[in-house]
Amino acid sequence: MKRIGFIPLRKGSKGIPNKNKRKMVGRPLFTWVLGEAIFSDLDEIIIYTDDEAIISFIAKEYQWTTKVKAHLRSDESASDTASTEMAMLEFCERIAYDFDAFCLLQATSPFTTRADINACLSKLNEGYDSALTVVNTHRFLWNENGTPINYNPLQRPRRQDFDGLLIENGAVYTTTKDALKKNKNRLGEKTAVVKMPEASLLEIDTENDWIAVEQLLIERQKRAKEASKITHVVLDVDGVFTDGTITYTKDGEHTKSFDMRDGMGLEIMRQFDIEVMVMTSENSELVARRMQKLKIEHVYLEVKDKYSLLQHIIKEQNLNINNFAYLGDDVNDLANICSVGWSLVPNNATAIVKQNADVVLSKPSGAGAIREACQFIMNYNKRF
Repeated sequence: MKRIGFIPLRKGSKGIPNKNKRKMVGRPLFTWVLGEAIFSDLDEIIIYTDDEAIISFIAKEYQWTTKVKAHLRSDESASDTASTEMAMLEFCERIAYDFDAFCLLQATSPFTTRADINACLSKLNEGYDSALTVVNTHRFLWNENGTPINYNPLQRPRRQDFDGLLIENGAVYTTTKDALKKNKNRLGEKTAVVKMPEASLLEIDTENDWIAVEQLLIERQKRAKEASKITHVVLDVDGVFTDGTITYTKDGEHTKSFDMRDGMGLEIMRQFDIEVMVMTSENSELVARRMQKLKIEHVYLEVKDKYSLLQHIIKEQNLNINNFAYLGDDVNDLANICSVGWSLVPNNATAIVKQNADVVLSKPSGAGAIREACQFIMNYNKRF
């Protein structure tokens, strides 16, 4: 069975400019659902967009997986008046409906998990021709004429005694090929529902919506943490190994400054069988040489979606994210900082990162912060 994921993206956004590409907890908004789709039971994920910058981002960023492909959608299907179904059918006709199951995913639903996607896919094997995600709300609904919709005001039920209503949250829709061809719609004639948490009902249409969703997403990541022995440490480079400054000549990057004490701390950690990894958004020959000198084997350069790459490493090596510590300093580290077992940041890190880290070190970056973090981790591990 061939299962295709489909994420439609448009370049324009009236409510929030560049919404799909704007960083939500340090990652472009659309990568939250894309990352979960990659690790789901989907066989292929299509990013369908009129934004060539996103197409370039996909080609460069996800070389570690064969699942993700970006396709340029027509101007007509990306217009303000075009429906999502129009984009879906346009793509399906291009590939001659070469799939068995189709999964529509909304980029503006960052609470979507691989479990939600898999649950909707599994419904297609249970006699349903489609499935969608919903939220069970216990709110009391009214008509504009002042009449109640879902309860009797004279017998107001307690929340625990109230079944509430199921509301479509717009996150995940799955359908069979036959149903999609017949109905020309994301849903068929026999539809199953899959429940998601109440927070997933929030829509991102305004700046206030963005703030609320981002904070809830941060809290969700933090709540999943469990105390575990640290076996792996991941470090950013600029603003962690260095003070964040570089000098340039007319020929390009010239120098970066590294603290020798940091190198000693990492060497001592490795003696305690703690594996060290480096993950940076830069592609620097100077960094590559320094990491080679430090005998750090796992060095990932030019990484923008650090969270998805870390998830990939964890899955490939059958590891646990709670056994990871992470050192970062800026917003592109934020998703990992909120998710790993322990996160540590230099005392000159950006404010948003310091607010959400487990430990704010006393030392600044490039001046002993890594050495201090190494000592913290070794002391912490003594309890296990």
